[in-house]
Amino acid sequence: MNDYAKMKRRQQEEFASFPMQFACSERQFAEGMEKLGLKPADTDKIYKAPGGGFYRKEDSKRLEEMMDRFEKELEATIAADKTGDGFIYEMFLSELNNYEYGYTGELNETLDALDLTMEDIQADIRLSCGLEKAMREIMGG
Repeated sequence: MNDYAKMKRRQQEEFASFPMQFACSERQFAEGMEKLGLKPADTDKIYKAPGGGFYRKEDSKRLEEMMDRFEKELEATIAADKTGDGFIYEMFLSELNNYEYGYTGELNETLDALDLTMEDIQADIRLSCGLEKAMREIMGG
């Protein structure tokens, strides 16, 4: 497993431990609220999240700090790769594989997942080199 994949796994595990519940029914909502230490009527004490998620308002600062820390960690690790042959390459290789670049030849989902644009890549030789190397790897060249 490459360093990018390790970082993502660690961040996903930390995110999964955040006290957020998901519900698709009233019963699941009631059970989730109970797990958060709330009553089903305490809707003024929660924030909703995409996909049927919800969490306590009192935990929102902790969630924001965690997400900011994840973003800064990724940015710092990208910045530390001076050539694009290390972490940046691993990042692109992982995400290109995640979004089946080898089958589709499409970059859009990969770039969206990394919150990058083609302009970002063209403006940074390290990103450009890492992406090109990963694309060649996947396409067998």
